[in-house]
Amino acid sequence: MSIFKGACTALVTPFTEDGVDFDALGKLIDFQIKEGIDALLVCGTTGEPSTMTDEEKSDVIRYTVEKAAGRVPVIAGTGSSNTKKAADTSKKAEELGADALLVVNPYYNKTNAKGLIEHYKAVCEATSLPVIVYNVPSRTGHNITPSALLELSAIENIVAVKEASGDIAQVLEIRRLCGDRMDIYSGNDDITVPVLAAGGIGVISVASNIVPRDVHDMVMEFLAGNTANSLDKQLKLLPLIKSLFLEVNPIPIKTAMNLIGMSMGPLRLPLHRMATDNLKILKQCLSDYGLLAQ
Repeated sequence: MSIFKGACTALVTPFTEDGVDFDALGKLIDFQIKEGIDALLVCGTTGEPSTMTDEEKSDVIRYTVEKAAGRVPVIAGTGSSNTKKAADTSKKAEELGADALLVVNPYYNKTNAKGLIEHYKAVCEATSLPVIVYNVPSRTGHNITPSALLELSAIENIVAVKEASGDIAQVLEIRRLCGDRMDIYSGNDDITVPVLAAGGIGVISVASNIVPRDVHDMVMEFLAGNTANSLDKQLKLLPLIKSLFLEVNPIPIKTAMNLIGMSMGPLRLPLHRMATDNLKILKQCLSDYGLLAQ
């Protein structure tokens, strides 16, 4: 069973100077669901989890589950380069009511092929929840190959991959090898339609923090067979998407949300405010899309 089809927002975590701003998070969740988003991801890269305490992450997962109240699936990011911590965090997320997990492959210390499989086996043994493997080699320094995903697909609760390598040929090979054994979600907003054309069923999106309806509609048009309309929506979104990745995520998206009045609060170091030239481009793209008054 698929966790979702369509668009899932990788939620920004709103902060105050002292902690998580749960009022702002609640408003963001309600906005997303009202605008037709199909699932919510918390404590993914966009949520700055590497700067959050374990208590903050647990509180955010618990709050999101309660606020969503079954209206859409809630996916919790629980990956770690420490296998035991990833397993323990995954077990905790299940206890908190998450519907599924996003588990990034080990970063920094990396691993070999056998270690990768054993890492995911250990995580999956700690939880009964469905697991999305997250392949993002630009951050982890390690690409999960299609053949490794085929082996991982034999683990009962591994059901999908968030594929963020940016390599469409790799997505096609995943589809060829794994077929229906593993759902494919685009991890890159700028190539969502190409990933759908290669057999994907959705996107885990950064841009949908501010345009959830448009991202949802783009995917659903494609899945309904209206591929030309879907491509038109992708092309319309492209300049905005590019502006949201002028600097490392989530610096631009959080900046954009604050600019358009969504009040997500500060970034946490080591993330820092955007360079002046990039901020100017971001503002122009937001204005061109109709999100920011001139």
